[in-house]
Amino acid sequence: MKHFAERFYYLAICLFFVAASIAQPSAERDSIKGWHQRDLKEDGYAGISLNKAYSFLKGKKSSTVIVGVIDSGIDTLHEDLKSVLWTNKKEIPGNGIDDDGNGYVDDVHGWNFLGAKDGTEVEKASSEKSRVYHGFKDLYQNKNIDTTKLSKIGLFQYKAWNKAASEIEPSIETSNQANALGGVAKKLNIWDSVIRQETNTTDYSQNELEKLTLNTSEGNKAKMGFIKLMKALPFGPDAKKSTILHDLNEELDRLHGELEAKDNPPIDVHQTVIKDNYASFNDKFYGNKDIMGQGSMHGTHVSGIIAAQRNNGVGVDGIADNAKIMMIRAVPDGDEYDKDIALAIRYAVDNGAKVINMSFGKSFSPQKYWVDSAFQYAASKDVLLVHAAGNDSKNIDSTDNYPSTTYLLGGHANNVITVGASGDTIMINDYVASFSNYGKTSVDVFAPGSMIYSSLPGGDKYGFLDGTSMATPVVVGIAALIRSYYPTLTALQTKEAIEKSVTIINTNCTIPGAETPVKMSDLCRSGGIVNAYKAVMIADEMSKGKYGVKKIKK
Repeated sequence: MKHFAERFYYLAICLFFVAASIAQPSAERDSIKGWHQRDLKEDGYAGISLNKAYSFLKGKKSSTVIVGVIDSGIDTLHEDLKSVLWTNKKEIPGNGIDDDGNGYVDDVHGWNFLGAKDGTEVEKASSEKSRVYHGFKDLYQNKNIDTTKLSKIGLFQYKAWNKAASEIEPSIETSNQANALGGVAKKLNIWDSVIRQETNTTDYSQNELEKLTLNTSEGNKAKMGFIKLMKALPFGPDAKKSTILHDLNEELDRLHGELEAKDNPPIDVHQTVIKDNYASFNDKFYGNKDIMGQGSMHGTHVSGIIAAQRNNGVGVDGIADNAKIMMIRAVPDGDEYDKDIALAIRYAVDNGAKVINMSFGKSFSPQKYWVDSAFQYAASKDVLLVHAAGNDSKNIDSTDNYPSTTYLLGGHANNVITVGASGDTIMINDYVASFSNYGKTSVDVFAPGSMIYSSLPGGDKYGFLDGTSMATPVVVGIAALIRSYYPTLTALQTKEAIEKSVTIINTNCTIPGAETPVKMSDLCRSGGIVNAYKAVMIADEMSKGKYGVKKIKK
């Protein structure tokens, strides 16, 4: 799962927006801002009942909880986020010295594993499928491999290479998507040229474009076409045209990369940019202090869902009221690297994070053993990991989806919650988002992940995004709330409180990617949508010794 997949889900709508009126009216869109925090009974939205949770917690004391967010970056100057950034008090900002001796110089608010010491940044990375295919090609292609003599790790990598080799051939679907999206991009660039020529405006949002006057029929056609596109996308009326075209072109680049992956070995960004020895896990003190980067939209949005400053009269309210966001940049535009993720988890754990948000994933993981060891390390330090199930409308009980909770060398990660995306019958006529992955044993809970309004880069910008990437921080926010108000509870107790408190959905849902009606219990272990109010009530009972810690089976 690329972390830009959520946006492409909407960019695909571009193919139809000229012929159909698909845009949600701005007034209606405004009315659903923050729907994920509302209550099903009182508000009619299948949210997490957050106001009721805070009513229950009123008068109780909380302690600050550090939340690690492993993502693309964060706007450190955002009005709703700058006050909730974690600060490493042992580090003196900007002095170029590793004051706390942890190996990372000037890591004041987190760390960036996607940069070089000279400040050069990695923004794009290839697919892991391409890296696996070309990385193991000389070792396995046209060779007689005796699999009985391979170690568990060797056998895992050999099977991964065979899978990559079978999938790397360009697909007709990818080719069709690239051609169609290329046609859309060409049309938009023509319209943009007309708008800029007639208005002398270089960039504009939906709100700004609606106020512009164009004097020709060609100009008005371009204006109305672009407005329809902007309304169809989830960014909100203040998103700039440049942002939309940038994301569309990035998706085009990704598609073209897939089409050329077999013939063109991917650039090794660790060798050419970061300059670490990727093969050595002991070479871990690479990167730089820049936690914003150029592609911080995803991480900024995720962070706002978790902990945007509450009750400050601007923007949005995060779920947790006493959480600090520690950003660890390790997710590029493309597939993340196993080493970066494993080190990011360890960095977050070592610096005090009690909950870690992991809104990323992929279908290959050649160095899974590194990530497994990081999961085990987090478990040993009582840290809860929350991971996005993915946005491919697939059953991950039977489809590879990494990081996974089954360890390569045996055993299982009990300190992980895997999250699917729920919607709301008011908006999408189904409790399960059509793009969400699912799995009766592999997905633990569903959480609101459709049309989620949160912070965007730009200091004071906000917008809507979709994805299990948005559902995951909803669960993280609840976990942070529990660990803040009930600090004696363990990671496993926090997980148990969240899973036992879900709102059970007994009405039929639709299997993503199919038309088959099923119960939500067929799509995830808990059979429901997370509920903050019920979760804190159970946590309260646990803190009084009225619940025992139970091993959670998959």
